[in-house]
Amino acid sequence: MRYVSINSVPNGSTGAVMRQVTEERRALGDECWCMWGRGRAAENDHEFNFGSKPELYLDVLQTRLDGKAGFHSKLATRRLLKKLDEIQPDVVHLHNVHGYYVNVEMLFNWLAEHEDVIVKWTLHDCWAFTGHCAHFIKAECTQWKTWCGRSERCPQISSYPKTLSKESCAWCFERKKACFTELSAERMTIVTVSHWLENLVKQSFLSKYHVEVRHNTIDTESFKPTPSDFRNRYGIGNRYMILGVASTWTAHKGLQDFIRLSSELSQSEYAIVLIGLTPEQIKQIPVDIIALPRTNTPQELAEAYTAADVFVHPGVEETFGLVVAEAGACGTPVIVRKETACVEAAMEYASEARFIDWDHQSLLNEIKRSAQKDA
Repeated sequence: MRYVSINSVPNGSTGAVMRQVTEERRALGDECWCMWGRGRAAENDHEFNFGSKPELYLDVLQTRLDGKAGFHSKLATRRLLKKLDEIQPDVVHLHNVHGYYVNVEMLFNWLAEHEDVIVKWTLHDCWAFTGHCAHFIKAECTQWKTWCGRSERCPQISSYPKTLSKESCAWCFERKKACFTELSAERMTIVTVSHWLENLVKQSFLSKYHVEVRHNTIDTESFKPTPSDFRNRYGIGNRYMILGVASTWTAHKGLQDFIRLSSELSQSEYAIVLIGLTPEQIKQIPVDIIALPRTNTPQELAEAYTAADVFVHPGVEETFGLVVAEAGACGTPVIVRKETACVEAAMEYASEARFIDWDHQSLLNEIKRSAQKDA
């Protein structure tokens, strides 16, 4: 069987999932290809980077102006479709189809025309069934259930994918709904990384498709209890260490919660450590937070998880929560919000997990209770 996987990038969390699925299929005897539009060059005949940096920048610019994310990059998409014509795949497995690299209308038209191709689509966020955003929980927006931007303007135009256009949301919702539902229910399966995301899909225009839940997995050979001198290295000593980790720190990841905690907790008793910050963020973060960039290896990250007294994830928009799973696998207690996908990650990997309400005071109270318990 010829199996093609397509994602925006070959690396990061979504790229890792794509590569993992590909290796599993290859182990079953399938001939597999990985394709992407951004990132490193292909390293062998079964990889294909069909995009370029100038095309990426042009797509970003066009999207900023017209808000039509996913409807540019025509030349790059023609290269992708030409390659698919050459391979004649039996299965096309989509991952993220947003990210300024592919024209979704052209891609789904090709899939619709090739009726013998089985389609799987792993959703890593909610972009596929909204008119604009990838997440909408914090905005408390439910327009995606009916028709984004039709009755009122999108409240998150300034969020990814940023745009100056205030009128594009309804247009995008209509066009995405038309092309993403063009395939028959028998031909496409939606794969979600959590039951939380599955529930949202079933309320969207993608509800006619069968949904499979496949939790993201982590490398437990890398993420396991890993003793080190981390606490001594950063002057933490016997203080209660609160750890937060993100590949990209934003307000949606709970960065402001940690900043607020730093002003509410005694610096002599608590140490807040954040990993994954950019150089610019490190300059702006309060001095009483130990602010660190991304680690170089999984082992370094495992050392940090193991050193922590508790791992905290205040975000409410994760579709699974890989960092929660990694921390739990390292034996560290975790604190996450109730009714989020992070609960699933915590229950699967953590031996000790605490689930709190969405307000900040609940987070502060739980941290203090945890510290007193461990004292």
